[in-house]
Amino acid sequence: MDSSTFGSLKLNFEGYPQGNTVKALAWMPHDRKGPWRNDCCVHTLLEVLCGGYMLEVHPFGGICMQSIEVTRRSFESAKASAAAWFGRFMADHALVVSDASLDHSLVVSDASVDHSLVIGQEFPDVETCRRTLKDIAIALHFDLRIVKSDRSRFIAKCSKEGCPWRVHVAKCPGVPTFSIRTLHGVHTCEGVRNCHHQQASIGWVARSVEQRVRDNPQYKPKEILQDIRDQHGVAVSYMQAWRGKERSMAALHGTFEEGYRLLPGYCEQIRKTNPGSIASVFATGQENCFQRLFISFRASIYGFINACRPLLELDKAHLKGKYLGTLLCAAAVDADDALFPLAIAIVDTESDENWMWFMSELRKLLGVNTDNMPRLTILSERQSGIVEAVETHFPSASHGFCLRFISENFRDTFKNTKLVNIFWNAVYALTAVEFESKITEMIEISQDVIPWFKGFPPQLWAVAYFDGVRYGHFSLGVTELLYKWALECHELPIVQMMEHIRLQLTSWFDERRNMGMRWTSILVPSAEKRILEAIADAHCYQVLRANEIEFEIVSTERTNIVDIRSRVCSCRRWQLYGLPCAHAAAALISCGQNAHLFAEPCFTVASYRDTYSQMINPVPDKRHWRSQVREQKVEGQKLISQSAHPRLVDHLGGPKRRSYVWRTLSGQKGSSMWSLSYVRAFSKEMHNANVKVVKSVFSFYPSAIAIDSMVCL
Repeated sequence: MDSSTFGSLKLNFEGYPQGNTVKALAWMPHDRKGPWRNDCCVHTLLEVLCGGYMLEVHPFGGICMQSIEVTRRSFESAKASAAAWFGRFMADHALVVSDASLDHSLVVSDASVDHSLVIGQEFPDVETCRRTLKDIAIALHFDLRIVKSDRSRFIAKCSKEGCPWRVHVAKCPGVPTFSIRTLHGVHTCEGVRNCHHQQASIGWVARSVEQRVRDNPQYKPKEILQDIRDQHGVAVSYMQAWRGKERSMAALHGTFEEGYRLLPGYCEQIRKTNPGSIASVFATGQENCFQRLFISFRASIYGFINACRPLLELDKAHLKGKYLGTLLCAAAVDADDALFPLAIAIVDTESDENWMWFMSELRKLLGVNTDNMPRLTILSERQSGIVEAVETHFPSASHGFCLRFISENFRDTFKNTKLVNIFWNAVYALTAVEFESKITEMIEISQDVIPWFKGFPPQLWAVAYFDGVRYGHFSLGVTELLYKWALECHELPIVQMMEHIRLQLTSWFDERRNMGMRWTSILVPSAEKRILEAIADAHCYQVLRANEIEFEIVSTERTNIVDIRSRVCSCRRWQLYGLPCAHAAAALISCGQNAHLFAEPCFTVASYRDTYSQMINPVPDKRHWRSQVREQKVEGQKLISQSAHPRLVDHLGGPKRRSYVWRTLSGQKGSSMWSLSYVRAFSKEMHNANVKVVKSVFSFYPSAIAIDSMVCL
């Protein structure tokens, strides 16, 4: 075919960010999803321009599409098709189209991005100059070779031999700025022929994603890979994305090691800005490695002792970062059933010893106040270290267990929906008589429940036999909060992690303080709702008054005795939940009393306001800390740290080990077209269990391969 007999249409992409071009073209019909889509984007573009078919394709720039020449029978129809398409494209994507009809070409440029260089252009310093030229080289897809770089000058040229592009930047006399002295701004080379770019370094990746990492610390490396490809048309490795994010996080928040070294000063600042707070850090060994951190703000201590119900939840969450650790928390519950964190600790590992230490610190925190409080109820998982620590430091407290594990064990053991429903009815039963009737029902269905009850005595899970007051709490609400904190903070240094938690607590105190000031009722909304339900049910009962304080409440099912002075009902709901039950409401209404006034004080709006009456004061930035603890440095947990190299941190988002295997498309050696398959090396149990093959990737683009892969319309 003689191409001279056909018209030609040239699309010049020079000066236009190839990443945006790829993204735009991928929106056209026939888009194929996948990481290697430049070839199909060219295919789609040519199909649109040439009316659905083409005769010859000459790819000059390969996969990076520096320029493409299309030869077809009728140039006029091709030009008209291209002009119409670019017109629509311009309207949809705010692109500027300049018609160079004299040489039968259309030039596309992005009006929103300026990659031009001019003589006399100034930069604040040489580092800014380097970054700017590197960004331009990546955007325009050419390799930059640095000829000279020192304190007074910066000289760079295009890496392609024979290309005249060159820039000379020198320091301005008397000022720190640099300016362009000489510039040859025209490229005669075809630029980078593949998606990989020498200037796309880890530092460049870090700068590119810094804002997104600031907004979202959970920004994943695989998302960084895709976003950089979409926005810049550059392929970076998983390692580069991982390291780039790590470097960006370090620039924003400091390193993990610096966080540990700052802990003594941070604790001092907490004690200084929030007098009465407890903040202490403990190290161990000759290397002074971190072991434990304990923090409790005075505002939390005051709120729990003076206004919260006497109930504490204990739980932990494992931290997965460069340095492993465990986050421990003791949380109370406010009047409106919201969690109220009292004390937070980070320890090197979860152990019986660390739980014993945490409970001893909690005991010191509460001090003699526990003697003046109602009997404390502590809820936790059924774990030997916690059980022993509670018995040692809170011997008079009632220790209850979270029913999640116990109920799951019962469900998995019997796999009977009817049995499970009766089990929960037994859990909620308030009296021993009701409980025994439910047990009898279960035994009638299956005799196998009898051995199970021996392994899980009712004292561990049944309300009727628990010697304390749960206030209706059967599972640990603090678990979800801890896992949320662990997820949000595991990539932050330890000081930044504690600051994140402190800021959230400060926000909660402020929001709830303002909310409490708006309430005008006697009880908080959640308690108010339950009291109104009890009053509504009370109208169904017959009330017989025995004396000034005792009442007999008669219903079709049973008769209950209510003592309004002792705030006791024979159904036990008033005692166990702290709010008048329907029987008590009936007795109080009959004698003209307001049932709202007989709720426990911990459910009142006054108590709620008192809970959040104190403030958590801000901690100044680390730049303003006095270095009074220079000699008490705490190093990272060297003995249990994750490797700094991400290839060994599979579960933390770092890349898994991969062994690369090259195979031909036909499966035999000698083919000119290759595909890349890799085997992920898992643990011994999963060895060779996962093999993934990706699409063909060509670092070069011979015309024959290009035509073969693209002319399939």
